[in-house]
Amino acid sequence: MAVLHKARNVVFVSTYPPRECGLATFTQDLVNELDEIALINKPRVIAMSNGNYRYDDRVIMEIEQYDRGSYVKAAKKLSETDTELVVIEHEYGIFGGDWGDYILDFVDNLHIPFIVTLHTVLLEPSDKQKEIIKVLAEKSRRVVTMANNTVKILTDVYGIDVDKIEVIHHGVPYKAAEPREKLKEKYGFKGRQIISTFGLISPGKGLEYAIEAVAEVAKKHREVLYIILGQTHPCVRKEYGESYREKLEALVRSLNVEENVQFVNRYLTKDEIIEYLQLSDIYMTPYLSKDQAVSGTLAYAVGYGKAIVSTPYPYAKEMLADGRGMLAEFADSISLARCINYILENPEVREEMEKKTLALGRTMTWKNIANQYAELFIKTIEENHSKGDMRIG
Repeated sequence: MAVLHKARNVVFVSTYPPRECGLATFTQDLVNELDEIALINKPRVIAMSNGNYRYDDRVIMEIEQYDRGSYVKAAKKLSETDTELVVIEHEYGIFGGDWGDYILDFVDNLHIPFIVTLHTVLLEPSDKQKEIIKVLAEKSRRVVTMANNTVKILTDVYGIDVDKIEVIHHGVPYKAAEPREKLKEKYGFKGRQIISTFGLISPGKGLEYAIEAVAEVAKKHREVLYIILGQTHPCVRKEYGESYREKLEALVRSLNVEENVQFVNRYLTKDEIIEYLQLSDIYMTPYLSKDQAVSGTLAYAVGYGKAIVSTPYPYAKEMLADGRGMLAEFADSISLARCINYILENPEVREEMEKKTLALGRTMTWKNIANQYAELFIKTIEENHSKGDMRIG
């Protein structure tokens, strides 16, 4: 039987800074907040690496993403430690093999209970994608998903027992920021209506439709400025170079909206992201994927109480329900422009959206989210101890 209130030893398997990856930032934010919870010892990380990184002392070992033997070695080594629970942050692209199936070698050689957190839940997965999630779910103690819209998908498409699924929102860092107008002055945007999108850039983001929409809006609102924040996704850059960004820049020139669209071509710090969000009048996600279950960037925008315009992927529909934003059609610049114009021309509507969004966002701060994770971790470890099967074969 477990000793109640003993601090627990938890290890995460994930990418981790300085690797530039949304999952790395997510894990860093979560473990930093868990440090503040007495019932969890300082969480450790096994970092998924695809290069040479200088990690801090939280990282206890690395798995080389494309080295299958590295997964087995790490699992066996970890199983010899006093770790009580492993948390696998799952995204297909961070693991090696066919759709990341090397992670199955890790769990097959792990003799410690684990939880899997799903950062992507596909409505129409390939057979291989489905198999990976089904195996991880079957062998794990809990499956964490970040949106209510995915629960039915996980039960119907992947056959996961609903009692095994936990919904915990994507966390949002809390930082007091200066007022919007003051920040606009600081960045040289006084008198501008700011629309922003941030994150690693790739063709699936639909930014060409957003630029076309802004060109349409600028015919009536010459003061509008669309800021595209972030560098090209490293995987896209490795395979295609900067061709997508160059295509977007050419589109801006062809539409004569150089004064209305600005690129910030680098990987932004959290503080920079928060300031750009805070100075924005509208946040936009024009994504093209119709089954995107979670968006970390949209979660941030909700966290900071933004009026949001988005295409209707599942996470956006859930986050923007009850008047927290507006949904446009997929791959439709005119539809996006209509939404933007409506919000710009009805400031009282924007203010109401911001109030409603902020109310939800306050529940998504990392402090609240970390408390939910800690509760789940402790509950799972207690169950493992009570069954006397802390080590599983």
